[in-house]
Amino acid sequence: TLVRVLEAALRLAHPLIPFITEELWHSIKALAGKEGDSICVAPFPLAQAEKIDAAAEKEITLVKSLIDATRNLRGEMKLSPGEKVALLAEGDAAAIARCAPYMMALARLSEVRAVAALPSTQAPTVVAGNFRLMLDIKIDIEAERVRIAKEIARIGGEFAKANAKLGNQSFVARAPEVVVAQEQERLAGFAATLIKLTDQLKGLGG
Repeated sequence: TLVRVLEAALRLAHPLIPFITEELWHSIKALAGKEGDSICVAPFPLAQAEKIDAAAEKEITLVKSLIDATRNLRGEMKLSPGEKVALLAEGDAAAIARCAPYMMALARLSEVRAVAALPSTQAPTVVAGNFRLMLDIKIDIEAERVRIAKEIARIGGEFAKANAKLGNQSFVARAPEVVVAQEQERLAGFAATLIKLTDQLKGLGG
């Protein structure tokens, strides 16, 4: 599969980087079962709609969303990359079982347990489609409150600076539009993060 994809990619890229693609193509064409004197006369790759597997695409999209959500949870909890923890997952148990091996490998989990309902604790949860996820770890409530409060203060400072910059008419008038747009995007990101952190702090009784 890797050779087949590489060979097709070389034919796609040939109009843009002709010399390197020519050289590489001659090195792998036999492995890919291709013949010809030059990539220049090889047929350009064509899409094969009949090979599109909608079910497979839906499944891999689910796997990716669950892995991304789990990684976000790890980030929120400031877990080190090497620390493996268990994950509790509420939702379709069969789908969770199919995704579990990939989640364990790519999100650094010790296990993935499907549950009918997540336990009522103060641990953060995340929603991914029709699933709710929670890391099965004990939380030092007071330490977590302190950490979130510090983060709120830091993000609040960044929000204030960005807001002040955008409130400066001289800056808005003189700065390129793309710079102003970037600053507006940063401001919106800070605002969303503050809302999220504030909700987390409230969930911890802060």
